Order: sequence, then C-alpha cells, then structure tokens
Amino acid sequence: MTTRYFGQRMKRNEDPRLLTGQALFVDDVNFPDLLHVAFVRSPYAHARIQSIDTSRALQRPGVVAAYTAADLGDYWRVGPLLVSPPPVKDIVFNERTQPILAKDKVRHVGEGVVAILATSRYIAEDAVGDVIVNYEALPVNVDVRKTLEPGAALLHEDLDQNLAAHVVQHKGDYAAAKARADVVITREFWYDRGTAAAMENRGVVAQWDPRFQKMTIWDTTQAPVVIRNGLAAMLGLSESQVRVIAPFIGGGFGPKIMMFYPEEMLIPWLAMQHNQPVKWIEDRSENFYTTTQERGQWHESEIALTKEGKILGVQDVFWHDSGAYDPYGLTVPINTQCTLLGMYDVPNYSTEFKAVFTNKPIVTPYRGAGRQHGVFVMERLLDAAANELGLDKTEIRRRNFLTPDQFPHNHKIIYQDFTELTYDSGDYEPILAKAKEMIGYEEFFKTLKPQAEKEGKLLGLGLVCYVEGTGIGPYEGARVQIQSNGRVSVATGVGTQGQGHFTSFAQVVADQVGIPPDEIDVITGDTDQFHWGVGTFASRGAVVAGNAIHAASKRVRQRILDLASEEFKVTPEELEIGNGRVCVIGDPQRTMLLGDLASKANPLRGAVKPGTEPGLEATDYFGPPMGATAAGAHAMIVEIDPDTMMVEVKRYVVVHDCGKVINPLILDGQVQGGVAQGLGNAFYEELVFDEQGQLLNASFMDYLLPTALDVPRIEIGHHETPSPLNEMGVKGAGEAGAIPAAPLFVQAVEDALRSGGIDLEITEIPLSPKRLWELVEAHKAAV
Repeated sequence: MTTRYFGQRMKRNEDPRLLTGQALFVDDVNFPDLLHVAFVRSPYAHARIQSIDTSRALQRPGVVAAYTAADLGDYWRVGPLLVSPPPVKDIVFNERTQPILAKDKVRHVGEGVVAILATSRYIAEDAVGDVIVNYEALPVNVDVRKTLEPGAALLHEDLDQNLAAHVVQHKGDYAAAKARADVVITREFWYDRGTAAAMENRGVVAQWDPRFQKMTIWDTTQAPVVIRNGLAAMLGLSESQVRVIAPFIGGGFGPKIMMFYPEEMLIPWLAMQHNQPVKWIEDRSENFYTTTQERGQWHESEIALTKEGKILGVQDVFWHDSGAYDPYGLTVPINTQCTLLGMYDVPNYSTEFKAVFTNKPIVTPYRGAGRQHGVFVMERLLDAAANELGLDKTEIRRRNFLTPDQFPHNHKIIYQDFTELTYDSGDYEPILAKAKEMIGYEEFFKTLKPQAEKEGKLLGLGLVCYVEGTGIGPYEGARVQIQSNGRVSVATGVGTQGQGHFTSFAQVVADQVGIPPDEIDVITGDTDQFHWGVGTFASRGAVVAGNAIHAASKRVRQRILDLASEEFKVTPEELEIGNGRVCVIGDPQRTMLLGDLASKANPLRGAVKPGTEPGLEATDYFGPPMGATAAGAHAMIVEIDPDTMMVEVKRYVVVHDCGKVINPLILDGQVQGGVAQGLGNAFYEELVFDEQGQLLNASFMDYLLPTALDVPRIEIGHHETPSPLNEMGVKGAGEAGAIPAAPLFVQAVEDALRSGGIDLEITEIPLSPKRLWELVEAHKAAV
C-alpha cells in the first residue's frame, strides 16, 4: 500500500506557477499609494562628504522627502555583525559594518548617501540628479597586498591599519615535514573578483498598518526569520508585529543571505514615517555596486611531498579582500582555509590569512563561499607536483586520498560552523574511478589526443577532486499538518530561490504520511507561517530543513497510527498508511481517509482525554552537531582555437557524493546550475576595478556571462555514502558544481596547449580569451 517517494525522479511541483507567470516575486507587490525610493550613490571609492544639498530635489513635483544620514536622527546606525568570528586561538578581528546611509565618509563607489522618496521610481531617479553632494577625494586602496603597507590611507580611521582580521591555524608540524621532504613545490596564486548576477536583483517592499500595528515586508532574502527578528528590534516592535515574506526569489546564490543591507533597514522605517507602503527595487547598475561580491584572494602556497608523491604537509598564506566592511565576519576565508585540505590526508598543515579592508564593495559568500579558492590552490599544487614527479595527475590524487577507515576524520582546525573540521563520511576512490570511466580517461590519452594532434587540434583533458562542507547548523524547524480535506500543509522557516524545495520537501513528507507529493503544500519564507529558522545557505536546505521536516512527518505518522488504532481497536503495528488512507492490514474494508481522521482529531463537541492534542499536526526541529561533508570529481575535455584562444568545452562530467539522494532530477539541476556559474567564474566573469576603485565593466555589455550556447551538456554520475549525522543520510549539493570548475578548467587548458608545444602553467583565475592569449604570448617570449 505504501509508495516510496524518497529517491524518485519527480518533476517539480512549483514549475507550473513559475512557467505560467503566476509566481509572486517582490517586484510584483504593488499598492495604489505606493511610494518609491531611489538613492544618491557615491561616485567616489573613498571621500569625505563635505556638504549635501537636497533643496532642488525637494522642489520637484512628486518628490515626498529626501533623507541624509543626519535626517535619520536616532534611527541612523550601522548594520549588525551577522557572523561572529570563530573560536580560533590566534585571531585578530576588527568589526566594521556598513551604515544605512553614509555619514561623513564614503568607502566604496555606490555607497548610499541620500534616499529620495517619490510617487514613482521615475521621479525619484530624476530627483537623484538634483542633489548636490560635495566630496573631498581621498587616496584609494584596491590592491589586497598593498593596503596594509605603511602610509596607506585608512578606510576606518579608528584603526591603525586596514586590517579586518588575522587568523593563524596549524595542525602538526609543517616545518619538520618540509625538512624531510624529497620535493617542495612553491607557487603564488591569484583569484579575482566576480558577482553573482542573479536574474532578479534585490528588492524590498514594506507596508505599515497603523490600525493593526503590523509591519509586512516583502524581501528578496534567503533568511526571512533573521530579518524579522532584527527589524523588529530596530523599529521598536515586537516580533509578532513584523511579518517578513520571502516569496519566489529569482536566484540567491549567497549575496541575498547578507541580512540587513542598508536598504532592508531603511525601507520599513520610511513606511512607518509616512504611513504609506514603500518600495525599492535594485536596478542592474546598482547590483554591480551595492550587492555583495566574492573572490579576491592572493595566495603564497607550498606543498611538501615524498618522491612517491605522498603529501607530507601544506603551507598556505593568503590575503583576502573583504571590501569596505566585514558584516559577514570571516566565513569566506575560513572556508578557504578548511576546504583547501580536500579529499586528501594532509598530516601537517600551516595556514594563515589576513583579511583586509579595500575601497571595493563588500565581500560575502557567493556559491562556493571561499571553498573554490582552497580547492584551486590544492589542485594546482598537486598538478605542479605531478608534473615535477612524473606522475599521472589522477594517480597523485589517488595516492593521497583519505580512506574509508579514516572516517570520521578530524582535521584539528576550526571550520565555519565553529567546530573542529571533521569529515563525517566518504569513499573517494570509487568517485575518481567513475569520473575517469565516464570521461574516457585512458582512451583519451591513448587515442583521441594523439589523433587530434595529428589534425593540428589543441585538445585537452582535466580532472580534479574536491570536498564540499554542507549542512551546517545551528538548526531549522518545520510544521506538518494533515488537513480535513486530505491535503498536507508543510511550513518551514527557510527561504527558497529555485532549489526545488516545494518538491523535495514534499517527497520527504509523502514517505511518512502516505499522501502523494502533489497533494502536499509547502510554505517557505513566511514568518507568519513558521516563526523560527536561520536561512537557506551553505548547501543546508535538504540537510537541516529536510531533516526537521522528516522529524515532524514521523511524529504525524505516529499520531495517525495512534488515533487510528483507537478508532479500529487494533494495535498501531496492525495498521498501514498509503494512498491518503490508513487501514487495517489484511482487512481493506476497515479503512479511513486521512482527512476524515484529521476531522476526528479536531472534535467540535464532546470531551477529549486529558493531554490530548488536536489535529494531525506536529512541529519539530533539527540541529546537526557539525556539517556533513560531500565530495566529488569533475572532468572536462576542451578544445582551444590557436588563433583566438577561445576555449570550447567538448564534454563535462561530474561524479558527486551528497549522501542519500532525495530527487535525482532536482539534484542534477542543482549541479548543472553550479557548473554554469563555475565555468563563468573560470573563463568569462571578472570585475575590473581601476586604481581609483572605479568598476570599469558594470553592465552586461561588458561583464561577460556564459550563456546557454557556452555551457555544455553535463553528464552526471552519483555515488552515495550516507551521512551518519542525520537520519535521512543526506548531504548538501547546492555549491558542488561551482567549487572545482576553475582548477579543472586551467588544467584542461594547460593539457590542450601542450599539444601545441606550449608548456604553460596557469596560476590565476579567471581567464578569458584575451588573458589566455596574453599569457601564451608572454610564455613564448620568455622561452
């Protein structure tokens, strides 16, 4: 009678609404008396504000108000620190968070200085040009290595240098390992900036109802409960007076985690001041300057090995560009430190970073969240070591894999979840073997590459490995309820940005309550529907929220059995659930629809037993002790045009282990989307700043994104090592596609160039046809 839904390839429940235009996005929220906001933003990366004149703007018809930092009065503030520094022994951390509007000084181009409130966005935008701001330009810091030099202009003048943080972590004794090594490889690596470029920009709509004393906020956030709690405190309201709704979100990717952007703090306050709903929707130009970015790290790294290619130790010292403020703490560089270790047994590790303030937009997690930097360093070091030792690139990796008997494996350094970095489970050799088989590794080097060389083609193959820390705490919760009409309502505090939650969460519930997923209504991101939660980030939705839903569903299942056993006068073990019914095993005539049972569980007359809870409903929570470790291998075949240096990806293979798979179709979509962004990161996307901190390519005319014509068909294989940290055995997968793409890309490009007699080692990312051509020409000139 029971149908198994967990693990089935099911189409997404949410797609009909999305494909027919029935899904609600923040910009769809409108009211007859809606006011709109546009911002005067700094054209300088670093400058003092000498004066602001808004008088002309206020004279423009349709302008309701103009606010400077001074006009905010007691409400002016800087945003909260969102993630505190980890409990690392050797740490310095200087907290500096962004203000609602700049006061006295601006620290990056695009920082908000004045907010214009008008009856339309068009009028507000026109009024922006009416405002006169006098600035005193200051020296600008854009080079992550130079901003700490003596004499560098200080972004935050209460500090004696532009140091955001300094963190040192060790395990073992790297110096001793290096002393006994047969080979020591030393390299420098540069990983430059990019932006998430979500289809939907950020936006906030706020409505204050003075009669009900209720604030409702529609927000493009990945963390609605956190926004609700914080804004309630800022506005002097109780949390029950504030409702935050994160409807359908057109891509989050991390920057929309960044709770308490200036606009999120300001728009609700404006709604209260004017007793009218207020709306701000970020335009694409603003997105390039005011939504947080990522990457920007310079690494000085080395690896010590035996002559057989066994890793004795790794040392990595790097500089991390935090941008002008550091509201998200040290999540990105800590992820880099930890993820560098990869699948490998590294007995000795010395790692140190300095996070520095620069006159650039703020850095927070973006799909991969610092993991891609660490993977790039380790995989590039292993490539250099394989070349030095004459080993096959896959063999040097295999020789250094952690083995199944080494799990759980404690790396003895602190991870982003504030616990010691511990891999819960894994089995890496089968992943590598499957990736080699799927890409045709042996056949490529035996037949395809030699044949391509005869034809004058530059064909190359890359294969790299990675781990992905997923499913961190602290917790998520869920409420599951069977209604009297037989449908199921599921509410959770996480938001959704396209991950397929409405389907995969329904599958988790369906297995327990015996009702098909298309009859299960999932509600995410509405703080009036579920009051507690943290948010969707760090590949944690399926792991943390999914297990909370699973736990609540099991309690509902038990309640079904308990109530039905009383109804049929049998034990719970004599019952089975499925197809929307509960019945006595072997006696199909003794059956009841679950909707009818739900009605009986909510009597309108008569007495009930003491302690009885109404309804078929349960709420539960799940908080993992630490993150679950996913892993995988990517392989790629590329062909390079020798004249233009354009790179065409001929094949792309992913083998991923994210524990038990809830829905293979949704998982594959997650991986494919990640690969698309990873390839963009590797070959197309780079934010170019000049020496004055001006962004030179702040539009899609100049910022190159991969399109459907550039992203290849992605072949996906799965390997399952269930996580022992949760009952479902799942691990995360949201960032897996993006994390290893850069080292994979450059490895394949190097292999292709060797077919043309060009033995070039690439130590920077991103590339582009132009940059690759420059590197090749410089290499030829140096030979």
